[in-house]
Amino acid sequence: MNKNRRKFIGSAVAGIGGVALGAGLGTETKGAPPPPPPPAQRTRRSLTINNASPTTKLLIHGGVGVIERGSLSPEREREYHAALREALLTGNEVLKRNGSALDAVEAVIRLMEDSPLFNAGRGAVFTNAETNELDASVMDGKTLMAGAVASLRHIKNPISLARMVMEKSRHVMLVGDGAEQFAKEHGIALVAPEYFRTERRLNDLRRIKEEERKKETQRTRAGLDTATATAGNYFGTVGAVALDNAGNLAAATSTGGMTNKRWGRVGDSPIVGAGTYADNRTCAISATGDGEYFIRLGVARDISALMEYRGLSVKEAARIVIQEKLTKLGGGGGVIALDKTGNFTTEFNLSGMYRGYISPNGEPLTAIYKE
Repeated sequence: MNKNRRKFIGSAVAGIGGVALGAGLGTETKGAPPPPPPPAQRTRRSLTINNASPTTKLLIHGGVGVIERGSLSPEREREYHAALREALLTGNEVLKRNGSALDAVEAVIRLMEDSPLFNAGRGAVFTNAETNELDASVMDGKTLMAGAVASLRHIKNPISLARMVMEKSRHVMLVGDGAEQFAKEHGIALVAPEYFRTERRLNDLRRIKEEERKKETQRTRAGLDTATATAGNYFGTVGAVALDNAGNLAAATSTGGMTNKRWGRVGDSPIVGAGTYADNRTCAISATGDGEYFIRLGVARDISALMEYRGLSVKEAARIVIQEKLTKLGGGGGVIALDKTGNFTTEFNLSGMYRGYISPNGEPLTAIYKE
C-alpha cells in the first residue's frame, strides 16, 4: 500500500462521517432514516438495516466469500471500511454534480480497481501460471447497451475499456489480445504485468497450490481420480449500481477472477445477464461469487425478469435467485441490486460481503459480515 493510500485510510478511519455497519445492509430499504447521533458518537458502530431504512442512489460491493467474524484483523477491517467509504464518496460526488449513473459506477470501479485490497485491477488474483487475467462489464439501463472485456493482462482499469467497447464499437465483448489492441487504438495505455503483482495474492496462490497438491496426493493414495480434486472456491469481485437524477440505472462489475484458474477460464463478471445487468424498467445488478453457477443460472437477468414478468420487488426477486436457485444448485455468492425507485438489497448466501451504500443525507454506510 503506497504512502498516500495509507495516509487516506488513516484519516478516513480516524475522522467522522463514514459509519461501519458490522452486520446490516442485508435487506431492501424504504422510508425515512433515523436521526443521526451527535458528532461525538459517530464512530464505528453496528446498525441493522430494516424495512424502515432509507432508499439509495448508489450501492457497491467488494466481493463475497467465507468471511467470518474474527477472520480479519481490526486493522484490515478498518482498511476495507475506509476503501469502501472512499469509493462511495467518489461515486456520490458524480451523482451530486448531476452526473450520469454510468459515470458514477465507472468512477467507483476505477477507484476499487486501483486498490490492492480488492480482487480487481491492481489487487487481482493469480492464475495457475502466475499471471493476472482481468475481466469487466458495464451496462446502461436506459438503452440496454453493454460493454465487456475479458482475459486482459495489461489494462490498468478494465472497467473503462469495457465502457469504451460499449460506446466506441459495434460489439459487446472483446477478449485478450484483441481487446488490448482495441485499447491501444483508442488511446488507452498498457501497463507492465508487474503492476498487478502483489505479494499477498502471490502467497494466496502458493498456499492454494500446496493445498491442491496435498489433496491430489491423498486421492491418489486412496485410488481416486485425481482429475476431480480441487482446492476449493476462491473468488472476489468489485461492483457498483447507481440511479442518477434523470432516473437512469447503470451497473458495473470488475474482477481478477478465481485464484489458480487455468486454461483461460472466464467467470460471470464480464457476462451480461450473469454478473451484470441494468434495465430502467426494473433494476441494476452486480454479482459476485462462484461464476460458473451465475453463468448457468443467468443470475442478474433472472432477477430483472422476475421483477418484469412476475411483478416481484427487488428484494424478493434477489432472495429467490440467491437463496433458492443458486443455493440449490450448489453455488455460493451474492448480488447488490437497486431498483428504479431507489429500493435496494444485498443478498448473499455466504458469511460475508464487502458492501456499502450512500444514505439520503449523503453518508457512506459500509458492512462486511452477514447479519
